[in-house]
Amino acid sequence: MKRAAWLASMWLGCAAAMAAPVPTVTVGSTPAGAGFELDGTVEALRQATVAAQVAGNVTQLAVKAGDKVHAGQLLARIDARSTSAGLLQSDAAVAQAEAQLQNARLNAQRQRELRQQGFVSQSVVDQADTSLKAAQAALDQARGARSQAALARGFADVTAPFDGVVQATLVDTGDLAAAGVGVVTMYAPGALRAVVQVPASRAALARAATHPEVRLPDGQWVSPVRRTELPATDPVAQTVEWRLDLPGGTALSPGQSLRVRFDAPASAAVPSVLSVPASAVLRRGELEAVYVARQGQFVLRSVRLGTPGPGQQVPVLAGLKAGEQVAADAVQAGLAGATPAGAAR
Repeated sequence: MKRAAWLASMWLGCAAAMAAPVPTVTVGSTPAGAGFELDGTVEALRQATVAAQVAGNVTQLAVKAGDKVHAGQLLARIDARSTSAGLLQSDAAVAQAEAQLQNARLNAQRQRELRQQGFVSQSVVDQADTSLKAAQAALDQARGARSQAALARGFADVTAPFDGVVQATLVDTGDLAAAGVGVVTMYAPGALRAVVQVPASRAALARAATHPEVRLPDGQWVSPVRRTELPATDPVAQTVEWRLDLPGGTALSPGQSLRVRFDAPASAAVPSVLSVPASAVLRRGELEAVYVARQGQFVLRSVRLGTPGPGQQVPVLAGLKAGEQVAADAVQAGLAGATPAGAAR
């Protein structure tokens, strides 16, 4: 035990003796107009989740993922027995209302003839006319209810709203469909776009970019035909969504990953950002930190970094101030006994 303790103390002493002073660098500003790249995903301009409009068991699922469909083509069929019964009931109500209207019409005509002969008063004629109008209104109401029942009967067949490709089926035969719940998701493959989340701190750079490009999975760079910046910033992620419409004929599918490059010209009026050398950054899992020189020693401080640009500089979005001294080599600064170069030992 004594020998082990002695060896440990000797190792620590040697490590402290070998820990040479670590050079430091001053946190400074660099122009942020050099451009940057971000990861994006492919999204269809026209996509839809086709939902059921009536409740019932799915009796037939007519498509599967990957199928090409045309507008109006059957996607799924829902048990229509309940809606069919409602339609028959509405038909009977219309027939009853028509009979009542015919009876009211004959009665009104009879009362008018009796009034001309002086056998009834005018009030009886007015009452017969009122009954005729009520019977006509009842028939109109019954016909409206039948139209609604026929419409509900038509909802039992879930059809495609446009020409496209089935992306996924959300139910299977025998499942219970509910009104408003998705049955099939589909998209139109002809028009696609790249969606990228731009950090709010780089929004000005993205706007200043005159020639943004999208790198396809095969390595080819293409220019978008249109770009759209959404007006809102995500309150949690602090990002702004950009949508870059891709040229027609691009062989991609929604969900694929791609790379988006914003290159701002040197003349663009964009702000400068703080930066440190890449060697000064310590990464441990999701932790990003630097060693800050303070009172002759190093203090580990967490920072939030941006996307590295050309060269060895890494932009610092939060955690440091201009003029602070950080260790140029984070690995050396983490050794026991490491001190900033020039500090008194």
